[in-house]
Amino acid sequence: MFDTVSRRGFVSLSAVAAAGLGLAGCSGNKTSGPTGSDAGFAKASSKKTVELQAFAANSLEKALPEVQKLYTDQTGTTFADTQFKASGDLVEQMRAGAAVDVLITASKGTMDDAEAAELVDADTREDMFVNDLVIIRAEGSDTRVEAIADVANLDGKIAIGDAKTVPAGKYANQALASVGLYTGTEGDDGEYAPDLADKVALADKVGTAASYVSTGDCVAGFVYSSDIFRYDGIEETFVCPEDSHKPIVYPGAVADSSEHADEAKAFIDFCLTNKKAQKIWAKYGFELSA
Repeated sequence: MFDTVSRRGFVSLSAVAAAGLGLAGCSGNKTSGPTGSDAGFAKASSKKTVELQAFAANSLEKALPEVQKLYTDQTGTTFADTQFKASGDLVEQMRAGAAVDVLITASKGTMDDAEAAELVDADTREDMFVNDLVIIRAEGSDTRVEAIADVANLDGKIAIGDAKTVPAGKYANQALASVGLYTGTEGDDGEYAPDLADKVALADKVGTAASYVSTGDCVAGFVYSSDIFRYDGIEETFVCPEDSHKPIVYPGAVADSSEHADEAKAFIDFCLTNKKAQKIWAKYGFELSA
């Protein structure tokens, strides 16, 4: 940070001692500190920069980095390579000992699992965003869905996230259960109806489901409304009624093992209160939880 001063030769011990005595005689202070702007720089450079590790639901892959950049610009706090994966996979990584400061999942149930395993500090938990479940088609496609039950009549595969790890898949199955196309009301505890089972293409994350549809591998798929803003080549064809599935809520919390708990909580608060951050969330289709 500061350039070291190079010695051009050996200085005699007597000369050093004499210089030291001379300086002592000139001033009553033992040391002289930086003044003016140098003092301010020294004070700023003495503050340790904090780097946060965030684990976030795959559907936040576009919006969150923009908010993180905004936060870094305003506070100096930086972020390690944020992990964007299916919420269940993130929790499993934490169980395995991954170092994490902030966890944001795409469902209350997944955060409940993290809390039950004491992976997050329950006192810091906040419901951050809400979302809608939509059925998509490839952009420009003539595929039409006017009700959830219509997916069983489509000629082609239907992309659905694997409900074991992908919350969007769990919500999709709940929606299908509401019209008799899935046997479990929780979304991960049943089977698909015979006229749909052979059409389901399971995806490892919601982004993969969107990709299956955009490439034409599937004629339709279940994703979040925010995914329309994240991926090219897809468009909304139907919004699933709110009462067809449990509320889609994204909780956030500070990891119980975080070494920067105060800074992690401050970032969560920033996400919810900063006006510029709120505009970023809205740009990508996320609504703040009431």
